Amino acid sequence: MLFLWIKALHIVSVVCWFAGLFYLPRLFVYHAQSQDSISQERFVTMERKLYRGIMGPAMIATFVFGIWLLSLTPGFLSQGWMHAKLTLIVLLTGYHHMCGAQLKRFARGENTRSHVYYRWFNEVPVVILLAIVILVVVKPF
Repeated sequence: MLFLWIKALHIVSVVCWFAGLFYLPRLFVYHAQSQDSISQERFVTMERKLYRGIMGPAMIATFVFGIWLLSLTPGFLSQGWMHAKLTLIVLLTGYHHMCGAQLKRFARGENTRSHVYYRWFNEVPVVILLAIVILVVVKPF
């Protein structure tokens, strides 16, 4: 029963983390398009609150519950699909920190990228999510 509770909390954490990973780059799109200082200040505040208040805690909870699940099912660590999933999680964590670095550039008024860049940047977590879900459900190798 404990395993199922941890798994449920892990899934909720993942959903919250991905919600932030999908929404923050979308805010970057709008922020890059904004012209007036009031809008830019508002986006800085929204981005900071999303990153620190939702994305960071959700990422940490995802790791905690995921590691806990692995400790209860150590056999998964010998399977190829889990190695691939963990590699994607490392990449996703890097993406998360890239978002944080970009957030700081926006806050300093140093953004040099267009809204089009952020529209493409926003697709990265979608691809990673698709791959992770397929790995976990299908377990292809």
